[in-house]
Amino acid sequence: MAGHSKWANIKHKKEKADAQKGKIYTKLSRLIMVAAREGGGDPDTNPRLKDAIQKAKAVNMPSENINRAILRGTGELEGVSYEEMVYEGYGPGGGAILIELMTDNRNRTAGEIRHIFDKYGGSLGESGCVAWIFDKKGIITLEKKSDPDEGQIMMEAIEAGAEDIEIDDENIKIITAPDNLKEVQEYLIGKGFVVSSAELTLVSKTTVTLSGDTADRMMKLLETLEENDDVQNVYCNVEFSND
Repeated sequence: MAGHSKWANIKHKKEKADAQKGKIYTKLSRLIMVAAREGGGDPDTNPRLKDAIQKAKAVNMPSENINRAILRGTGELEGVSYEEMVYEGYGPGGGAILIELMTDNRNRTAGEIRHIFDKYGGSLGESGCVAWIFDKKGIITLEKKSDPDEGQIMMEAIEAGAEDIEIDDENIKIITAPDNLKEVQEYLIGKGFVVSSAELTLVSKTTVTLSGDTADRMMKLLETLEENDDVQNVYCNVEFSND
């Protein structure tokens, strides 16, 4: 942006932020639509829809967008029909990648994903080629106080039925079995902990460490996949070295 005015820089940043917000809203709308189509439009009886609505509210998605997506999912409003897909493959350096998608055009999506893999030195694989590397888990993220009592958190998490706990500079993550996510979340809230998020995700059982040019290409591959409108979630088993 060298040579541009300050206003141009500000405008560029705002446009980029708006575009990113638009992509997030698009993906969440699809998530809500599919959840409503599969389980009905009442979040009290449709846990998947309830979780999707919570994710939408967490990023300040307008209520009218949420309601419109629900009505399209239940068929009360005309809309595009989306199907769920999963792609699996390998990135530079052999890292495993699993992608969850929602699309209204299977052929278009397949071509786009294959192009992204080819561009950054990855390769798509057959169904199941990397799925075995990942386990479905519940992840509860807690707000971290300035000086948390890690021992107390560990004891409370285990008492609640959690499998593991991870604490870093920014977050406290509680790992649970998928079926125990809601129960552990409610227990921790009852004990006074502030839950930032709670969701089902995939956690890799093994990891591959990458560095240098290989790591750069893998990062670009993952970022480009996440920017695709049809992609909902990207999982990989890669760790990046400090180098």
